[in-house]
Amino acid sequence: MTDARPPRVYVAFDDTDTIDADRGTGKVGRWFADELPPGWSMWGVVRQQLLVHPDVPYTSHNSAAVCVLERTSGTGGAYASAVELDDIVARAAAHLQRHWMEGSDPGLCVAAAESAALPALIAFGRRAAIEVVTQADARLAAAGTHLSGHGGTEDGIIGAAAGVGLTAHGWSGRLIDYRTPLRDLPDPIAVGELEALDISVLAVDRDGPVPAPLDMVRHDDWLRPRLWAGVPVVPVQRDGAGGWQAVGPRTIEAAPPAASGGAPPG
Repeated sequence: MTDARPPRVYVAFDDTDTIDADRGTGKVGRWFADELPPGWSMWGVVRQQLLVHPDVPYTSHNSAAVCVLERTSGTGGAYASAVELDDIVARAAAHLQRHWMEGSDPGLCVAAAESAALPALIAFGRRAAIEVVTQADARLAAAGTHLSGHGGTEDGIIGAAAGVGLTAHGWSGRLIDYRTPLRDLPDPIAVGELEALDISVLAVDRDGPVPAPLDMVRHDDWLRPRLWAGVPVVPVQRDGAGGWQAVGPRTIEAAPPAASGGAPPG
């Protein structure tokens, strides 16, 4: 079967903020939607959680923000061209330079969905989620695609490379923004409305029932689909009132002590 999906490019930012910043890396990623080349749009922004460990410096939760770009118009071929990739890299680097904060260690990784580097980046991302890895590991994994540091120690290249790999793998992370802005969706919202936006609703109750199109999903004004099998999925449980409750409502978490990098929850 031929994949009819338009060309995609992954753009990952990491370690752009400091503990007293007024913005986190997730917000920097969402803002990049205003900087895209003509003919490209933001499919979504995925927050990827990396290892929280005493040997890993981070600001609050050690997460990277990965922008998934799609070509939506123009006469390009089935893949992003070298010229398009160079333009996206230049725009992402300029965006990062505008928004990173002194005291952070920002990194940028950009890779096309068809990049030969993706298998190595996927393997690296899965390692970075569970063990301590190094800049050298990140550079080795990203060989053949774009990886750059933009200040400080440049440790952000680790999270940026890992973020691209995890997002390309498609089985981790949560969407903090989507082509239809998540923050604009009503609460509650019908299952059918979510499905019309290509957001799947999956019951995680023991019996795994199928939510009906007219069933309502409550999300407490914090709808953050998971990235499962490369698509946005809202896991739900019965709410006891004939509807569904999205799993994982937002909670206020105390930030652990840390040195730099990462992003507040998106």
